Amino acid sequence: MKKITFLFLTFLILISCNEVDSSKNTKKETKKTSNTFAIVIHGGAGGIRRKYINEEQQKAYTAKLQEALDAGYAVLEKNGNSLDAVQAAINVMENSPLFNAGKGAVYNSEGNQEMDASIMDGKTLNAGAVAGVNHIKNPILAARVVMDSSKHVLLSGKGAEILAKKYGIEMVDSSYFFTQKRLNQLRKIQGTEKTQLDHTAFLIKNELIDDHKYGTVGAVAIDKNGNIAAGTSTGGVTNKKYGRIGDSPIIGAGTYANNLTCGISCTGTGEYFMRTVAAHEVSNLIRYKGLSPDKALHEVIFNQIGKLGGKGGMILIDKNADIFWDFNSNGMFRGYKKSNGESKVLMFRTNK
Repeated sequence: MKKITFLFLTFLILISCNEVDSSKNTKKETKKTSNTFAIVIHGGAGGIRRKYINEEQQKAYTAKLQEALDAGYAVLEKNGNSLDAVQAAINVMENSPLFNAGKGAVYNSEGNQEMDASIMDGKTLNAGAVAGVNHIKNPILAARVVMDSSKHVLLSGKGAEILAKKYGIEMVDSSYFFTQKRLNQLRKIQGTEKTQLDHTAFLIKNELIDDHKYGTVGAVAIDKNGNIAAGTSTGGVTNKKYGRIGDSPIIGAGTYANNLTCGISCTGTGEYFMRTVAAHEVSNLIRYKGLSPDKALHEVIFNQIGKLGGKGGMILIDKNADIFWDFNSNGMFRGYKKSNGESKVLMFRTNK
């Protein structure tokens, strides 16, 4: 009788243990629940240090980043899709002279702006991009048109502008993009072989001059249906050669989204992000090597891009709606907002 009782108790314990393990596994698989959504953005990375950015400037950048987050979050909150949320957030930053995209785009060696942008749908792997455009007020909108209304992924220059105009995207005169601070940046190095990435902001005659920031803006979002989207927009680098294209409009280099893994937007020295196919590489490390998002980001930014001499950072949302970022520069303008109420805007490497 004692033996039977012992066997029965052992059986009950085994069942209990199996139920506990099963519960843990289920929790892992269903971490992303319905109505969970989030958005993360960046406004560029670089030598962003407290000694270069006064309190007034910190407030200006923080307010604009928060405005961008709120714009994207509002779309998600109202059951909108992640593509529209990414677009809304980037629009805000493109319309601000604080960032090197749209209104704040830097000058090339000829004294003109040439802007690039891309957007990608993680559900379908559909994508659209534009490069070297001069008169499109919001290049991210043109990238969306390429994705939604053409058979192509990337259009450049005049062709991209013709398509954008056909679909009602707002066009502007080149004078719209004029900002004195960007012209000052160009004049410092025009006629040399130097190029200058954008923003370690410091105050010169009450101007926001950001000479060392890797200028680009980007956003990644996941909507209530679990669909991920990513987008990136940039003015490139000051004094770049006419026709130079960076990583931002290159799918897999500066932008990538896949519902199986994550969505990513990059900022930094574009040539290195292209050479490492950086955004896609992070996704592959997660998918095929089983690396966690934070370890995958670190591997690509520090061990691949960094070893080649590149600088910059990435933002990421994974399929579970978890947010990650990493950068090998001194700082990165960044922020996120989640459906659980969490929201942050940061710019320095630490909060100290």
